[in-house]
Amino acid sequence: MAVEILKEKCIGCGQCFKSCPYDAFEFEAYDGNKLGKVAKINAKCSSCNQCLTACKFGAIKEVQQEAKVDLSAYKHIWVFAEQRQGKIQNVALELLGEGKRLAKDISEDTQICAVLIGNNIDHLAQECFEYGAEKVYMVQDPLLENFTTDGYTKVMKQLIDEYKPEIVLYGATHIGRDFAPRIAARCNTGLTADCTHLDVKVSKYIDFAKANTTLDTSTLDPNDPSTGIKQTRPAFGGNLMATIVCPKTRPQMSTVRPGVMQKQERAVGAKGEVVNVKPVIAKEDIRIEIKDIVKSMKEMVSLTDAKIICSGGRGLGDASGFELIKQFADKVGGVVGSSRAAVDAGWIDHSHQVGQTGTTVKPEIYFACGISGAIQHLAGMQTSNCIVAINKDPDAPIMEVADYAIVGDLYKVIPEIIAEWDNAEALYDAENK
Repeated sequence: MAVEILKEKCIGCGQCFKSCPYDAFEFEAYDGNKLGKVAKINAKCSSCNQCLTACKFGAIKEVQQEAKVDLSAYKHIWVFAEQRQGKIQNVALELLGEGKRLAKDISEDTQICAVLIGNNIDHLAQECFEYGAEKVYMVQDPLLENFTTDGYTKVMKQLIDEYKPEIVLYGATHIGRDFAPRIAARCNTGLTADCTHLDVKVSKYIDFAKANTTLDTSTLDPNDPSTGIKQTRPAFGGNLMATIVCPKTRPQMSTVRPGVMQKQERAVGAKGEVVNVKPVIAKEDIRIEIKDIVKSMKEMVSLTDAKIICSGGRGLGDASGFELIKQFADKVGGVVGSSRAAVDAGWIDHSHQVGQTGTTVKPEIYFACGISGAIQHLAGMQTSNCIVAINKDPDAPIMEVADYAIVGDLYKVIPEIIAEWDNAEALYDAENK
C-alpha cells in the first residue's frame, strides 16, 4: 500500500510534515488554495501511513499499488555481510555457503555476492571471497562507521535500486531484524523472517517437505522449472513449519537464523571482484548520533560457534545446578547452554538460552541435562550432530530425538561422566609418554 495527496483538498497547512518520521514531504506550487502550495510526497516515503491520521482535511488517501515488476531484471543472490567493529559475523559466512548452493540451483550464471557496509573495511572482502562470494559490493563512508538504521537502510536501498539482486539474505541478528524489514518496505517487497530452510528447486523442496513435514506434496510438480525461493520458518511456537514464497515482487528477502546453515570450507586465497560504491548519504540523513559503544561486562556466550554444548533445564532444581553444568562444560571443552524454563526462572542469563526464542545451534555434541524437550527447545538444537539426553523421565520428548538417552539422576550421571573422562585422559597421557 502507498499514499497519495489529493490536491483539491490539501490546504498547505504542513501538519503531514510533522507526522512523518522520514521527512518524506515537501511543498510544490499550486494555485488552487490561498497559500498557493500543496504537500508533495518524495522518494523518502516508506508507506508507514503515519500521515493518514495527521491530516484533518482528508487530503491524504491510501492507494493500492498495482505496478508490475519486471522479474527478469533481477539477478544474482546477495548476502548482507554484517560486520561489527571490523569483524564479519559468523552468520554472514554461513549465508555465503547457503547462497552458493542456491545459486547453483538457479543457473550457472547466478552469482553469490556479499554486501559490506561500513568504513575502513577493505580487508573484509578477502574473507568473503574465501567463504564463497564471487563479488563484493563495498560501501564505505565515515557516516557508516557504526550501524545506524537510517544510514544503512538508505545505502542498501540505493544498491538494490541500481544493481537489482534477485534474492537478498540477512542474518536474523539484532541488526538484521531491525534492518531487513525496513529495506523490504522501501522496496515494496516481501520478507520472511527467522528462516531455518531455503530452497529454489521445487524437487528439492519436495524432498525436504517429505522428510520433515506432513505436507501433502502430491500437488507439486518436481519438474517445475521455476526458481522462486521457498522460505521455511517455524510458526505458532514451533508447532508448525510455514513455507512462504514471493512470486510477484523482487528482490526476495529472508532473514536466516544463525547456526542453521552450513559454512563452506574456507578456500584460502580465493579471489573475486570488488565493486566500490560511493554512497549518496549526508549527516542529515541519520537521526541518531552514536557517542560511544559500551560492551557488556557479562561473559559473552558463543553458542553458535561451539562444538560442544552442555545445557541445563528445569530438572536442575535451582540455579546452583548450573555450577555442575559449568564444571561439566569445562571438562569436555564445551560452553554452557540452557532451556527457556531455566532462563525464565532466573537461574541463568538469556544469552545462554537455546531454542526458538533463544539461539539456534548445531554443535558436534549437544548434552541436554534435565531438559524435557519442549518443541520450542527442539527447534533450536535438533540438527546437532549428536544429542545426548540425561533425564529421569524415559518418556520425555527429548529422549525421542536423542542419539544417546541416559535415564537417571543428572546429579549422579554427570559426575560419573566427568570421572570417566578423567580416567580416559589419564590413560591417554600414560600411553603417549
